[in-house]
This record gives sequence, structure tokens and C-alpha cells, in this order.
Amino acid sequence: MHPREGWPKDGSRPPLFSRRSFLARSAGAGLAAVAGGALLDACAPALAGSGKVPLPRHDHPVTWPIFDDNKPIASGLQPETGATLQIYNWVAYVNQACLNHFAKKYNCKVQMTTFNTMNEALSKLRSGLSFDVFMGVTVDVMGQLIESKLVQPLNHSYIPNISQAWPDFTNPFYDQHWQYTAPYTIYTTGISWRKDLVHENPYAMRNPWAMPWQPKYKGKVAILDDYREGISLGLLKNGIYDLNTTDRNQIALARRSLQELTSQVDVHIDNNDYTEIPNGQTWIHTAWSGDMAAAPYYMPKGVPVETVGYWFPTNGRGPVANDTNTVLRSATNPVLAHRFLNYMLDLPNVLENISFNGYMQPLTAVTPQRLVQEKLLPKSLISTAVLPSDFRRGVGELQLPVDADALWQQAWLVVSNGI
Repeated sequence: MHPREGWPKDGSRPPLFSRRSFLARSAGAGLAAVAGGALLDACAPALAGSGKVPLPRHDHPVTWPIFDDNKPIASGLQPETGATLQIYNWVAYVNQACLNHFAKKYNCKVQMTTFNTMNEALSKLRSGLSFDVFMGVTVDVMGQLIESKLVQPLNHSYIPNISQAWPDFTNPFYDQHWQYTAPYTIYTTGISWRKDLVHENPYAMRNPWAMPWQPKYKGKVAILDDYREGISLGLLKNGIYDLNTTDRNQIALARRSLQELTSQVDVHIDNNDYTEIPNGQTWIHTAWSGDMAAAPYYMPKGVPVETVGYWFPTNGRGPVANDTNTVLRSATNPVLAHRFLNYMLDLPNVLENISFNGYMQPLTAVTPQRLVQEKLLPKSLISTAVLPSDFRRGVGELQLPVDADALWQQAWLVVSNGI
């Protein structure tokens, strides 16, 4: 699940997610009928990959093909005049002020259409819905978009601001030579906690991933409502850092650890880390960094933001994810689309976007210290800022082979059925 998945169309923060609503919309809901996790406990070798589209990995980077019937646009073209740039994006995932300023600069109009889930977005694009820019594209769907020729390769001459981004993004493992993608946001998954209510400091713990497993905090612990984040937590608690494992035994071990968590602390499952930690409803919560960066806006009156903590491993060995921006093959304004990708890589625009979005963008000049200086982040939550070393050392929850993905979903459904 993406941090923006399931947001209301008006862009307001969503109400509490219920486990039942998650199960209802889960593609793997039918797997819940497998009782007790028997499938996962069965002795079996690790699953093999399936399908023809390669699965990008840090140790197996992918250079996608450029197809004869889907070439980059020519260089030296002028932006389309009298145009309306059509953008397709998650709800509340770009600052409207950025869109307004772009429209003024290029004497055009900008119209944004939003989606609530990546499956919804892909389905509408496959049905023929046409836009110029597809924002917030997750790495796990890159192969589908490219192989089905829904996105077009980029002409780098229109995007000189790539020089402002971390150099990693000119040759990312998921799109070598950045042929189809420009970087957008980046975030980590860690543990948030109320420092005034929890006695432990994860930075001083031998295994901070085990922090939620403390019976004395029963009823005050929550984990993210997401099958990848949930099972990944179970893996990390057991010292397993392959968050794309296809090994049945490892997945089963993670599932059993989460079941133990349920019995020990009566764990809650929701995606309301950004409100529950600030207001003290929850004392320990797995969390997305971008959500916790927004904690100052949700603190009760009289409670200082310094009471909120966010832990991510100082060595960078934790879950890291990033989103990308792309130009759709159906674009009727491809030059403007390229210019927009360039615009969203320029420091003043990026800072303006972060002021609304909360999610960091990987520009060299966007340092933790700069975010504090610009008053976009309180000093006490500087740990929510993502470092280049985090991207390089971090572990991504990437696309799984179909059969392995089914095991992950089934394990999560067994866990959540017991809550």
C-alpha cells in the first residue's frame, strides 16, 4: 500500500481504517480461508519467480528496452501553446501552488485528476484514459507500465534539473539510465513513539524492531495496515532483511511473530500514525517518515512536538521507498510534460511542495538541516528526513513473483483475522 492509498477524494486525512475494509478491498482476501497458516508452515523450498517481466533488484538492476514504436520525443521542441497539461496523481500528493506557478510560467492551464489506489490508476490507463503526466508512480509497477507501453521514454535534454537530484537517480536499479522515470518523493518506514509515555528509547535498544513486542504497553501499540509493511516488520524483528523473500519458512516465521504481537499487546492495525502518536491514543506505532514529519500539525494544544519520536536505523538498513514521475505515451502535450518533470526537480519548487506534501524529495540541497532551517521540519523529528545513504543501504519492498505475493497476503490475512 502507498501512504496515500485510500485517501478521501477531497484530500482530507482519511478516517480510521478498519481491518474489515482492508480485507474487503484486498486482492488476496480469498486466501484468508486457509486456516491457521497451514500453507505457510508446510515444508517447501523457496518459491521461484514467474512471469516474463523482470523484477528489478539492487543486485539485479534492470535496463528497460526502448521500443521502435515508442521512442523519446525529439529535442529542441517548444512547449505546446494554449495547452492544458493533464496530470494524474494520488490525492493530496502535490502542492496546488506548484501547479499554479507552473501554469503561469508556461502560459498554460493545469488540470489534475486523482486516484486512490495504484490498481485503480493502472486500470483506468489501460482502459484508454489519457493524461500527460503520471505522478507518484511506484517502483513495483514500472515493468507493467513500460512493457505495455503506457509510458514513453524521456528526452533528458528537457530535464536538466536532474543535476539537482541525488546522483543515484540518474542510474537507479529499477530504471537504469533513468530512461522512463524522474524521481519524486522518498520515504522510510520506521517506528514512532511517545517519548513521555514510553520508557524505552529505540536508539538504545539491541533490536529496535522488537520494540512493539512489550506486554506492558498492551492496548497502546499499532502497526501499519499494509500486508507488505506488516510481514516486513515480522521479518525484521527476526533479523531477516530480505523484504522480498519468497521463502515459505521465513514468511511463516514473520506471521507467527505478528501473531505473538497480537496476543501480547492486543495490537491495533491502522494507517493513522500521523494523528495517534501526536494525540497519545497510541504510544508505539510503525510509521512512514512523511507522515511523522507532519506530526506538528496534529499535536494537541499544550503538548510539545518534542514528545514525538521517530526511529529509523542509523545505518540505513531499513525499509526505504520512492515514487517517480513519468510522461505517458498518450500525452498530447509531451514537451510541457517534460518541462513539468523538470520543474518538480528545482529546489524552490521542491521546498514549496514539501511545505504541503510533507514527503521529502531527493535533491542534494534538501538536507535535514535545510528542512529545519526552512521550518519545514522540527529539529526533534530530523530523523524523518531521508539521507542518500538510506537509499543506498536501505531495503525495498519491491514487486514479488505472483506465487510469493500470494503467500505474503495469506500470512497477513491470517494475522489480521486474529485481531
